[in-house]
Amino acid sequence: MINDEIKKELKALQDTKYRDFQAKLIPTVDPASVIGVRTPELRNMAKRYAKEKDIDLFLSSLPHDTFDENQLHAFILSLMKDNEECLKRVDAFLPYVDNWATCDQMSPKIFGKHKKELLAAISKWIRSKSTYTVRFAVGMLMEHFLDDDFDMKYPEMVLKIRSEEYYINMMRAWYFATALAKQYDAVIPIIEDKKLDAWTHNMTIRKSVESNRISAETKQYLRSLKVSAD
Repeated sequence: MINDEIKKELKALQDTKYRDFQAKLIPTVDPASVIGVRTPELRNMAKRYAKEKDIDLFLSSLPHDTFDENQLHAFILSLMKDNEECLKRVDAFLPYVDNWATCDQMSPKIFGKHKKELLAAISKWIRSKSTYTVRFAVGMLMEHFLDDDFDMKYPEMVLKIRSEEYYINMMRAWYFATALAKQYDAVIPIIEDKKLDAWTHNMTIRKSVESNRISAETKQYLRSLKVSAD
């Protein structure tokens, strides 16, 4: 059975030093569930298993037992070429995503060719009560709607999110920092008018100041816009 085959291969690729290092980076995941397979190995596995006729058995076997299986699942979805099927699979998988790494590394290429359908899905995901579903929605807005398809209604969607979750607000800050780099004139009023909560506002500025895409002059101005966290 393909699930047993995958588990056996993951175990064979285990790197215990990497496992111990990786477990520290994903505090929301039980360390005992981390096998310790390096990302390039997982991506190679995904390329092979995505072509297997019975891969649906693995994709339907949720929840998985290990972090590495979740990572493999995310990489397989990222390779899917049927947009409708991919959206259905992502919808089914998101409730089981329990960490930032799996969330952020899941990026189906096919979505870029179907922006209308993606936007409809984002509008649903962004209203979810699940931390990583919301984070994924913001990540998709950042990846696909900050260039030629940019519209102010998209940062407004991110602005409307109200959450105390660290992993949501960190993604919001990442989004606005990227938006400042790509759509500065449109987005800077949000920072100037202090429309974000204090933590996300200051983290946006911090990430912008760390960016190579922001000029030194602009960085100096952004520093002057920091607010008190009290």
